[in-house]
Amino acid sequence: MQKGRLFVISGPSGAGKGTICKEILENENIRLSVSMTTRAPRDGEIDGVNYFFVSKEEFQKIIEERGFLEYAEVYGNFYGTPKMEVMDMMNAGIDVVLEIDIQGALQIKEAYPEAVFIFILPPSMSELRKRITGRGSETEESLELRLGETLNEIAYIDKYDYCVVNGELQDAVNRVTAIIMAEHSRVSEDVYKIIERYKEEL
Repeated sequence: MQKGRLFVISGPSGAGKGTICKEILENENIRLSVSMTTRAPRDGEIDGVNYFFVSKEEFQKIIEERGFLEYAEVYGNFYGTPKMEVMDMMNAGIDVVLEIDIQGALQIKEAYPEAVFIFILPPSMSELRKRITGRGSETEESLELRLGETLNEIAYIDKYDYCVVNGELQDAVNRVTAIIMAEHSRVSEDVYKIIERYKEEL
Protein backbone atom coordinates (compact mmCIF):
# COMPACT_ATOMS: atom_id res chain seq x y z
CA MET A 1 0.00 0.00 0.00
CA GLN A 2 1.32 3.40 -0.98
CA LYS A 3 1.70 5.86 1.89
CA GLY A 4 -0.52 8.94 1.84
CA ARG A 5 0.95 12.38 1.19
CA LEU A 6 0.57 15.63 3.11
CA PHE A 7 -0.64 18.59 1.03
CA VAL A 8 -0.43 22.06 2.55
CA ILE A 9 -2.67 24.66 0.88
CA SER A 10 -2.28 28.37 1.61
CA GLY A 11 -3.23 31.66 0.03
CA PRO A 12 -4.60 35.10 0.83
CA SER A 13 -8.10 35.62 2.16
CA GLY A 14 -10.51 35.67 -0.78
CA ALA A 15 -8.33 33.53 -3.06
CA GLY A 16 -10.82 30.66 -2.74
CA LYS A 17 -8.60 28.05 -1.06
CA GLY A 18 -11.43 26.89 1.23
CA THR A 19 -13.77 26.26 -1.71
CA ILE A 20 -11.03 24.39 -3.60
CA CYS A 21 -10.33 22.20 -0.54
CA LYS A 22 -14.04 21.42 -0.19
CA GLU A 23 -14.16 20.26 -3.82
CA ILE A 24 -11.06 18.04 -3.70
CA LEU A 25 -12.26 16.43 -0.45
CA GLU A 26 -15.02 14.76 -2.47
CA ASN A 27 -12.32 12.18 -3.24
CA GLU A 28 -12.74 9.36 -0.72
CA ASN A 29 -8.99 8.94 -0.28
CA ILE A 30 -8.37 12.54 0.86
CA ARG A 31 -9.05 13.90 4.34
CA LEU A 32 -8.85 17.35 5.87
CA SER A 33 -6.70 17.50 8.99
CA VAL A 34 -8.68 18.39 12.12
CA SER A 35 -6.94 21.04 14.21
CA MET A 36 -6.73 21.11 18.00
CA THR A 37 -7.74 24.20 19.98
CA THR A 38 -8.05 25.48 23.52
CA ARG A 39 -11.07 27.65 22.76
CA ALA A 40 -14.55 26.58 23.81
CA PRO A 41 -16.77 24.86 21.23
CA ARG A 42 -19.30 27.08 19.47
CA ASP A 43 -22.93 26.04 19.00
CA GLY A 44 -23.13 23.04 16.68
CA GLU A 45 -19.40 22.26 16.73
CA ILE A 46 -18.49 18.62 17.38
CA ASP A 47 -15.32 17.47 19.11
CA GLY A 48 -13.15 15.51 16.68
CA VAL A 49 -15.05 16.82 13.65
CA ASN A 50 -14.66 20.61 13.66
CA TYR A 51 -11.76 20.65 16.15
CA PHE A 52 -10.26 18.61 18.93
CA PHE A 53 -11.17 20.71 21.98
CA VAL A 54 -8.65 20.48 24.83
CA SER A 55 -7.57 22.45 27.90
CA LYS A 56 -4.55 24.77 27.82
CA GLU A 57 -2.76 22.32 30.10
CA GLU A 58 -3.31 19.45 27.64
CA PHE A 59 -2.22 21.63 24.74
CA GLN A 60 0.95 22.69 26.57
CA LYS A 61 1.78 19.05 27.33
CA ILE A 62 1.55 18.19 23.61
CA ILE A 63 3.82 21.14 22.76
CA GLU A 64 6.40 19.83 25.24
CA GLU A 65 6.16 16.36 23.68
CA ARG A 66 6.66 17.89 20.19
CA GLY A 67 3.28 16.53 19.19
CA PHE A 68 2.31 19.31 16.77
CA LEU A 69 3.36 19.84 13.18
CA GLU A 70 2.61 23.51 13.82
CA TYR A 71 0.79 25.63 16.38
CA ALA A 72 0.03 29.28 17.12
CA GLU A 73 -1.69 31.49 19.67
CA VAL A 74 -4.56 33.59 18.31
CA TYR A 75 -6.39 36.06 20.56
CA GLY A 76 -5.49 34.14 23.70
CA ASN A 77 -6.40 30.70 22.37
CA PHE A 78 -4.06 28.08 20.94
CA TYR A 79 -4.54 26.23 17.66
CA GLY A 80 -2.39 23.39 16.35
CA THR A 81 -2.11 20.49 13.91
CA PRO A 82 -1.68 17.18 15.82
CA LYS A 83 1.21 15.24 14.33
CA MET A 84 -0.02 11.75 15.32
CA GLU A 85 -3.44 12.22 13.71
CA VAL A 86 -1.86 13.25 10.39
CA MET A 87 0.76 10.49 10.42
CA ASP A 88 -1.81 7.79 11.24
CA MET A 89 -3.92 8.78 8.21
CA MET A 90 -0.90 8.86 5.89
CA ASN A 91 0.31 5.47 7.15
CA ALA A 92 -3.16 4.15 6.28
CA GLY A 93 -2.63 5.31 2.68
CA ILE A 94 -4.84 8.40 3.00
CA ASP A 95 -3.79 11.80 1.65
CA VAL A 96 -4.13 14.64 4.15
CA VAL A 97 -4.91 18.24 3.24
CA LEU A 98 -4.05 21.14 5.53
CA GLU A 99 -5.67 24.49 4.71
CA ILE A 100 -3.44 26.78 6.73
CA ASP A 101 -1.90 30.24 6.87
CA ILE A 102 1.61 30.93 5.66
CA GLN A 103 3.24 31.08 9.10
CA GLY A 104 1.82 27.65 9.92
CA ALA A 105 2.93 26.33 6.53
CA LEU A 106 6.50 27.47 7.19
CA GLN A 107 6.48 25.62 10.53
CA ILE A 108 5.30 22.46 8.76
CA LYS A 109 8.00 22.87 6.10
CA GLU A 110 10.57 22.75 8.89
CA ALA A 111 8.94 19.85 10.76
CA TYR A 112 7.90 17.77 7.72
CA PRO A 113 9.72 18.93 4.56
CA GLU A 114 8.32 15.97 2.58
CA ALA A 115 4.94 17.74 2.49
CA VAL A 116 3.74 19.26 -0.79
CA PHE A 117 3.07 23.00 -0.60
CA ILE A 118 0.46 24.62 -2.87
CA PHE A 119 -0.22 28.37 -2.99
CA ILE A 120 -3.59 29.61 -4.27
CA LEU A 121 -3.58 33.01 -5.99
CA PRO A 122 -6.52 35.19 -7.09
CA PRO A 123 -6.53 36.08 -10.82
CA SER A 124 -5.97 39.77 -10.02
CA MET A 125 -6.04 42.24 -7.13
CA SER A 126 -9.19 43.84 -8.54
CA GLU A 127 -10.94 40.44 -8.51
CA LEU A 128 -9.71 39.83 -4.97
CA ARG A 129 -11.11 43.21 -3.91
CA LYS A 130 -14.46 42.30 -5.48
CA ARG A 131 -14.57 38.91 -3.71
CA ILE A 132 -13.75 40.37 -0.29
CA THR A 133 -16.17 43.28 -0.78
CA GLY A 134 -18.88 40.76 -1.73
CA ARG A 135 -18.70 39.25 1.75
CA GLY A 136 -20.01 42.52 3.16
CA SER A 137 -17.90 42.23 6.30
CA GLU A 138 -15.13 44.74 5.59
CA THR A 139 -14.84 48.51 6.01
CA GLU A 140 -12.80 50.38 3.39
CA GLU A 141 -9.96 50.66 5.92
CA SER A 142 -9.93 46.93 6.80
CA LEU A 143 -10.21 46.07 3.09
CA GLU A 144 -7.07 48.06 2.30
CA LEU A 145 -5.28 46.34 5.19
CA ARG A 146 -6.29 42.91 3.81
CA LEU A 147 -5.09 43.79 0.31
CA GLY A 148 -1.79 45.02 1.73
CA GLU A 149 -1.42 41.81 3.71
CA THR A 150 -2.02 39.85 0.49
CA LEU A 151 1.09 41.39 -1.05
CA ASN A 152 3.09 40.46 2.08
CA GLU A 153 1.83 36.86 1.83
CA ILE A 154 2.61 36.55 -1.87
CA ALA A 155 6.24 37.39 -1.05
CA TYR A 156 6.52 33.88 0.48
CA ILE A 157 5.45 32.10 -2.70
CA ASP A 158 8.99 30.86 -3.38
CA LYS A 159 8.65 28.65 -0.28
CA TYR A 160 5.93 26.66 -2.07
CA ASP A 161 6.20 23.85 -4.62
CA TYR A 162 3.21 24.82 -6.78
CA CYS A 163 1.09 27.86 -7.53
CA VAL A 164 -2.50 27.69 -8.79
CA VAL A 165 -4.35 30.80 -9.99
CA ASN A 166 -8.03 30.53 -9.05
CA GLY A 167 -9.75 32.40 -11.82
CA GLU A 168 -12.29 29.74 -12.79
CA LEU A 169 -13.05 27.40 -9.89
CA GLN A 170 -13.28 24.09 -11.76
CA ASP A 171 -10.03 24.75 -13.58
CA ALA A 172 -8.29 25.48 -10.25
CA VAL A 173 -9.77 22.31 -8.69
CA ASN A 174 -8.57 20.29 -11.70
CA ARG A 175 -5.07 21.70 -11.35
CA VAL A 176 -4.83 20.91 -7.64
CA THR A 177 -6.19 17.41 -8.32
CA ALA A 178 -3.56 16.96 -11.05
CA ILE A 179 -0.82 18.01 -8.60
CA ILE A 180 -2.03 15.39 -6.10
CA MET A 181 -2.05 12.69 -8.79
CA ALA A 182 1.39 13.70 -10.07
CA GLU A 183 2.90 13.59 -6.58
CA HIS A 184 1.86 9.94 -6.30
CA SER A 185 3.91 9.21 -9.41
CA ARG A 186 7.13 10.61 -7.97
CA VAL A 187 10.06 8.23 -7.66
CA SER A 188 10.01 7.42 -3.95
CA GLU A 189 10.65 4.59 -1.54
CA ASP A 190 7.22 3.21 -2.48
CA VAL A 191 8.50 2.76 -6.04
CA TYR A 192 11.62 1.00 -4.81
CA LYS A 193 9.41 -1.45 -2.89
CA ILE A 194 7.64 -2.25 -6.15
CA ILE A 195 11.00 -2.84 -7.85
CA GLU A 196 12.07 -5.18 -5.02
CA ARG A 197 8.86 -7.13 -5.57
CA TYR A 198 9.65 -7.43 -9.28
CA LYS A 199 13.02 -8.94 -8.36
CA GLU A 200 11.38 -11.46 -6.04
CA GLU A 201 9.01 -12.54 -8.85
CA LEU A 202 11.87 -13.43 -11.21
